[in-house]
Amino acid sequence: MKLLHIDSSILGDNSASRQLSRDVVEAWKAAEADVIVTYRDLAADAISHFSAQTLIAAGTSAELRDAAQKHETDLSASTMAEFLAADAVVIAAPMYNFTIPTQLKAWIDRIAVAGQTFRYTEAGPEGLCGGKKLVIVSTSGGLHAGQPSGVAHEEYLKLLFGFLGITDIEFVRAEGLAYGDEMRSKAISEAKLQISEQFAAA
Repeated sequence: MKLLHIDSSILGDNSASRQLSRDVVEAWKAAEADVIVTYRDLAADAISHFSAQTLIAAGTSAELRDAAQKHETDLSASTMAEFLAADAVVIAAPMYNFTIPTQLKAWIDRIAVAGQTFRYTEAGPEGLCGGKKLVIVSTSGGLHAGQPSGVAHEEYLKLLFGFLGITDIEFVRAEGLAYGDEMRSKAISEAKLQISEQFAAA
């Protein structure tokens, strides 16, 4: 089983989402001996944002691309290949200013591509990535899940990946991390318990 692990927090070792996404991956590996993990750190190795240059590079024949255009097309191709090859994806998605990190959005823009991960038909859009399992590690300083302030965070991710055909989506959530040490510790402990229970039942 191929598992793609995505981190996006800029906080390094101080990141709750990184800690918890690592816990998810380790629990998955312990539960299933054949798990092969591909890891991408979007903060340490940032993907450039989708731009006009991205489109120009894609529309230029390979033999005519300059070095910058070749980098753009290679980046898009490798990012897409990792995603398509994965049977399961673990995404660490902290909330920054009521939404996901810009680094994570840049990655999404490389994998949400018409004709590859979704298509438009006479009956409407159709996701092409059904069958993948997705675990989203959702962290935030405040309390936003199920609230209007969380629409551009968890709800956006649910909508986006549902559009790609992924319906097996689970959230591991740690909220209120900025509400003091006690609440932070409680939220992380509860998230860790959720991870343990999830894979104990697997």
